[in-house]
Amino acid sequence: MDKLFIFLQHIVPQHLLSRCTGWLAELEHPSWLKDWVIGLFIGRFKVDMSEAVEPDPKKYPNFNAFFTRPLKEGARPVADADVVCPADGAISQLGDIIDGRIFQAKGQDYSCVELLGGDPEWAATFAGGSFATIYLSPRDYHRVHMPMAGKLLGTTYVPGDLYSVNGVTAENVERLFARNERMVCYFETAVGPMAMILVGAMVVAGIETVWSGQVAPAPKTPTSVGFQHLPEAVALEKGEEMGRFKLGSTVILLFPEGAVEWDGRYEAGAATRLGVSLADKA
Repeated sequence: MDKLFIFLQHIVPQHLLSRCTGWLAELEHPSWLKDWVIGLFIGRFKVDMSEAVEPDPKKYPNFNAFFTRPLKEGARPVADADVVCPADGAISQLGDIIDGRIFQAKGQDYSCVELLGGDPEWAATFAGGSFATIYLSPRDYHRVHMPMAGKLLGTTYVPGDLYSVNGVTAENVERLFARNERMVCYFETAVGPMAMILVGAMVVAGIETVWSGQVAPAPKTPTSVGFQHLPEAVALEKGEEMGRFKLGSTVILLFPEGAVEWDGRYEAGAATRLGVSLADKA
């Protein structure tokens, strides 16, 4: 079954399927169909609506509004650690960037340069550094928050494929996270530069940031924007929302060499939640 799942992803029109899904997820009528789909999703993935600001699924105007629902204040307390988890989900992998490459799964890795859209200068910044990959499952809260306070330096939108990003795909698709569509965000923090990469996936109908709105789908060439010299800096506090996925995906964090030490309780596949301790300054 795994081989069939991977084969189908190779042959389906990934972008067409994802954009059509995005269009459907914005539909408000007929309301009975919208309510039925949301109810089916909640039942299938056991979504906990008691945490949401609006717990009644029928009150959401469309599927995307439900999927990106805000949580009640205090639902995700932010730990005192220097670095906290930016999203609900599971730790797919974390560790060191070795010889410019990032571990993806058993037998699979990818180039940091390629992940960052082919930028060798930024890749050199993280040479010998640390990475963490957080996978958001369909049932999770899908807003992404700051792991630590930071000032936005720049972004790069990188076009690409739209493979699923679950464990099966990570184990079987080469360079998965460096192939999929993604938004790379660079921040200046108390431990030096930090990269947050929001990775698109199959049927992910959009990636948004709080400063630019929806940034994917976007042009078919890498697009970089600098934020260092704006009249007002984009500065976000630890735990503050920085973006969201319209349907689920993955967040990757990169830090320079010697910047952080990961919390020792984590290993591949460990569940985590927004705001819990992830790392401290080295």
